[in-house]
Amino acid sequence: MPDQFLARAGWSDAVGTPLAGDASGRLYTRLTRGAESAVLMESCSAPVGPFLTVAAHLEDLNLSAPRIMAVSEKDALVLMEDLGDDIFARVVAADPAAEAPLGESVIQVLAMLQAGPVPAWAASYDAHAMTDALEPAWSHAARPNGPVAECNRLFRGLLAEHGQGETVLLHRDFHAENLVWLPGREGARRVGLLDFQDALAGHPAYDLASYLQDARRDVSPETEAWMLDRFCAVTHRDRDTFGAAYALQSLQRNVRILGLFARLAERGRTGYLAHVPRVRGYVERSLAHPAAAPLAGPLRDCILTPVAA
Repeated sequence: MPDQFLARAGWSDAVGTPLAGDASGRLYTRLTRGAESAVLMESCSAPVGPFLTVAAHLEDLNLSAPRIMAVSEKDALVLMEDLGDDIFARVVAADPAAEAPLGESVIQVLAMLQAGPVPAWAASYDAHAMTDALEPAWSHAARPNGPVAECNRLFRGLLAEHGQGETVLLHRDFHAENLVWLPGREGARRVGLLDFQDALAGHPAYDLASYLQDARRDVSPETEAWMLDRFCAVTHRDRDTFGAAYALQSLQRNVRILGLFARLAERGRTGYLAHVPRVRGYVERSLAHPAAAPLAGPLRDCILTPVAA
């Protein structure tokens, strides 16, 4: 551990326990001293400035980002509040009945996150950027000589057609392992937010799709339909219009994930391949929506192995 940084922060006497990292290579350590705890983040491959910027914005919105306790931007180190271990994925696995109340809290958080103006620092994740972001799928998970150009053309056109009129701030990696249940807090602050440093400006369906079509856990079609209905009711959106955008946003996200998982596997990180069948199932679920129908044939011709549930 970075001893000098911790000494300056007053945590040199803490005991460190490694926590699970993520695909980015960031390292996390839980520090404990008596009844107190904190989390040390070491960002090995990226600056910590974006994390700090988004954390400050979330706190301004009265959402539960970890409180920043000490920073060394030069060394890419952040000491922050420990939000605990009750991540949504673990809570629901232990008690499936918790899916509904946690889903309501997700809708509340997203409504608050999306209600305000988009910060100037948030880069656009529009139809062009989303299509460009599919490159890992074509480079690592596509059949040689597959119709990549046609898929790109269709994605760009359909995302533009069904994504007009609204841009909000996106968490960008909004899934059940990046959300912590904090029942001792009130309202939307009961949801602790993690790994938000890649926040962008995009369509309001994207984060909801990230949660409901989670690569790491199964979410039933019934839960997905209920939360889509509920989200539209709470945020006063037209269900049919939003549903079409949701299908395209989730399809782009999951096709990109197939490419990212294939690239990680090529680099020796094969554990993510266990999630591929689930992600392919989500792809099929999205392709079943009429708005995505033009992509069904070309996408199946392009992906290396047949897209199957």
